[in-house]
Amino acid sequence: MKLTVTDTAKEQIAKSRAETNTPDLPLRIAIKVQSSGAFHYLMGFDDNIDASDTKVEIDGVNIIVDEASEPLVDGMTLDFVEIDGKMEFIFINPNDPNYKAPGS
Repeated sequence: MKLTVTDTAKEQIAKSRAETNTPDLPLRIAIKVQSSGAFHYLMGFDDNIDASDTKVEIDGVNIIVDEASEPLVDGMTLDFVEIDGKMEFIFINPNDPNYKAPGS
């Protein structure tokens, strides 16, 4: 599974860990496919790791992905950007049916 986490996202994940006092918990990323086919992204620190979860470490960020989400996460980039004056995580995912490639 290929997953990219930008430096800005890594910094925010580290801040969130410090703020929530969860320095050792991995970050879980999950995707639920809605009845319309749209992707709904879920993310949070999780201490419930299943044997079927995929575990990856990206520059010190431990991430877990459930078995059903793994093929949907493959090739995705997690970023932290300003949108309309608010900072938020975004998922740049070519597997998402609503994804529009830059310049398209």
